Amino acid sequence: MAAQEIDADSGSEFDDDLALQFYRDRPEWNDIIPIPQDDGPNPVVRIAYSERFQDVFDYLRAVLKADERSERALDLTKDAVELNAANYTVWHYRRVLLQALKKDLREEMRYISEIIQDHPKNYQVWHHRRAIVEWLKDPSNELNFTESILEKDSKNYHAWSHRQWVLQTFKLWDGELDYVHKLLLEDLRNNSAWNQRYFVMSNTTGFSDESVVDREVKYAIEFIKKAPNNESSWSYLRGVLALRDISSFPGLMQTCQDMYSENVRSPFLLSFIIDIYEEQLESKTFPEDTLLKATQLCDVLIQVDAIRLKYWEYIKRSLTLRFGKQGEA
Repeated sequence: MAAQEIDADSGSEFDDDLALQFYRDRPEWNDIIPIPQDDGPNPVVRIAYSERFQDVFDYLRAVLKADERSERALDLTKDAVELNAANYTVWHYRRVLLQALKKDLREEMRYISEIIQDHPKNYQVWHHRRAIVEWLKDPSNELNFTESILEKDSKNYHAWSHRQWVLQTFKLWDGELDYVHKLLLEDLRNNSAWNQRYFVMSNTTGFSDESVVDREVKYAIEFIKKAPNNESSWSYLRGVLALRDISSFPGLMQTCQDMYSENVRSPFLLSFIIDIYEEQLESKTFPEDTLLKATQLCDVLIQVDAIRLKYWEYIKRSLTLRFGKQGEA
């Protein structure tokens, strides 16, 4: 099979930049024999790397093989990062060099901050930042930094993951609920912010104290009433009540019934009420019409949640089979 070529975007911005000198043309690198990439004897698809890309990584492979610990090798990793910031080996080698050369880690933090601004969804750059924070044992700028990234993309997984690591590792919980609340006021559908609130609560007060649970249920309901079709707030409510019988929580059923009476037909509301009815049926202390109400809600969901029509038909059959005889009794 004949080899094909595809263009590599990496490094293309350097192709016409005559101001950049190839490593092969630099006298200070004459002692290094570059190592070309080995794609095997019969590559099916040969990537058309730019000449600049080949030059940098050929020399990188050479210094890696020699395990060179030098300033020029550190500078070389910078050029490699510019060409491919997602290369794990480049970042690992850079960390080896930083420690071997006893470099200023504050300067490295400034450098990685700039790189993350350009590559905010790159796992390797965030991993590198975490390593530098660990070495410095100084998280003082991390919450502000992640906040600046989240201002541009409030659902950036890498920024949230880094923020959670900082909070948990250095116990910086004070003020985090206020930050999350601010995000939810800006966008109540921000599922990442809801997840962060649950993360903070789980790692601080937990959900064993009744007053905490009561507060969080009221908090979730406040946002649910503003947007009943927002699944995130319903998921948070379920998480808060995960260790409790939702049917016995004071006032919750009445709140849901009031929303239903106000013609709210959110699938999340209806399924929540069905779950309450199911708990009542399981407890065997239910009003006579509980099963009827539950199956009627299933009929409503078959209409308003048509994408899960078969699921709600199954739930209706299941409830009838499990509790029909109890209802008759």
